[in-house]
Amino acid sequence: MKAIGTRRWTRAGLGALSGLLSAGAALAVAELGAAFVRPEASPIPAVGGAVIDRTPPAIKDWAVREFGDNDKLMLQSGILAILALIALGLGLVSLRLRRTAMAGVFAFGLLGAFAAYHRAGAGFADTVPSLLAGVAGAAALCRLTRPVVGVCAEDRAFDRRAFLITAGAVALGSAVSGTTGRIIGNGKRASIAAFRDRIRLPTPAEPAPALSVGTDLRLPGMSSFTTTNADFYRVDTALVVPRVNVGNWSLRIHGKGVRTPLTFSYDDLLRRPLIERDITLTCVSNEVGGPYTGTARWIGVRLADLLREAGVRPPSRGGPADQLVSRSTDGMTIGTPVEVAMDGRDALLAVGMNGEPLPFEHGYPVRMVVPGLYGYVSACKWLEDLELTTFAAYDAYWVKRTWSREAPIKTQSRIDTPKPFARLRIGTPVPVAGIAWAQHRGVSAVEVGVDGGPWQPARLAEVPSVDTWRQWVWEWTPTTAGSHRIEVRATDAGGAVQTDKRVGTVPNGATGRHSVVVTVT
Repeated sequence: MKAIGTRRWTRAGLGALSGLLSAGAALAVAELGAAFVRPEASPIPAVGGAVIDRTPPAIKDWAVREFGDNDKLMLQSGILAILALIALGLGLVSLRLRRTAMAGVFAFGLLGAFAAYHRAGAGFADTVPSLLAGVAGAAALCRLTRPVVGVCAEDRAFDRRAFLITAGAVALGSAVSGTTGRIIGNGKRASIAAFRDRIRLPTPAEPAPALSVGTDLRLPGMSSFTTTNADFYRVDTALVVPRVNVGNWSLRIHGKGVRTPLTFSYDDLLRRPLIERDITLTCVSNEVGGPYTGTARWIGVRLADLLREAGVRPPSRGGPADQLVSRSTDGMTIGTPVEVAMDGRDALLAVGMNGEPLPFEHGYPVRMVVPGLYGYVSACKWLEDLELTTFAAYDAYWVKRTWSREAPIKTQSRIDTPKPFARLRIGTPVPVAGIAWAQHRGVSAVEVGVDGGPWQPARLAEVPSVDTWRQWVWEWTPTTAGSHRIEVRATDAGGAVQTDKRVGTVPNGATGRHSVVVTVT
């Protein structure tokens, strides 16, 4: 009896292992298939994208807040963990119901194919990697469990040699398929990256002036005025960062009120007069005091010029369209008020960021930059289409998910130094410093208060325009020991003071005042 019990546990373990090996084979074959289609066709990104599209805004916002740039890694890790558990279960089921388990494996291939087919820009070819994965996974499970099924049935012995040979063959085949797919995919990505690295952006017809000495206070622990490309925040829904081949890329302008539909290649845009501007972008998911804001020096074409060439008029001049819908190569849609895009501000189709072509993570080859609006209504990355329509006729991606149609950036300020829970000394001067922003209105004043006491004016750094954040500093000399709360508020150029009312990010941006607690000894 003991021997039979041992064999049953062995049988269960081998069944579970068979399920895992079969799932690995399926994913490896999918990786190989996606290398010949496109990375987004692989089942993990396809299913992950479908999950993102159906996740409630509050949960998405929580994920961005808790995991930051790692939110997508956490999602994919979660999908793989769930897949592993299901694979274990199907492996156990296969010991008694092999065909049912095989059908279950293939069903997951069908699920991946369905998700891939319904991604933006997808066609039948996008279903192939997942379908091949389903077939490969089911076949692997069939072969792996054949030597195991007989264990304990009529007291038959387990054919260890047959199982090891099959398991080794499946593992080797998976490794070869996955590695081959990775090599092919990496080769394509490297080719596009090499082309981008060879691009030399033309000298802007309107270069941005050099920043004055007083623009960046350069205090320890404080954000630099210009955010490097590597440090610039990234918040989007793309599980696979698009690598667009500009040889096949074009931008189309069309829709309601467009007299002359236009199409531009990447070279067409580079041949146009380019302007260079320092502009601060802010994500609507940025909590009070959060990190999702940054300033870069953008190079691009004036968006309003292209719209006028297409015959577009803003609503204030009788134009029938009040919404400009920008579409990304990954399917994102963003709706921007036409009036704002054409009101004279430096709204750009950006091709460069801090002196180089746009990084892939930040929208290469072309993205939109509109000062004064949160990114979800203005900053479409990997841009390929601009359609004129109305807010009444079409809801863009985030609007369908309960966010507001229009979202001007709210006045905000942040304390960068001292950090929360810092330990300070009585009588030692401390620079309390940070940044404030109210894009396209400008910041006229920043004040700091301690423990609810009177507001003290901070010294403001210089700024190149109203479209950037502004650094500030206030010298504080603590005179009493204990815990102290430091709070900041900003006033925009119109005289509106930053509210103290705490509101979350949904539906159009957070409000409230940032504060830090420090200890003085």
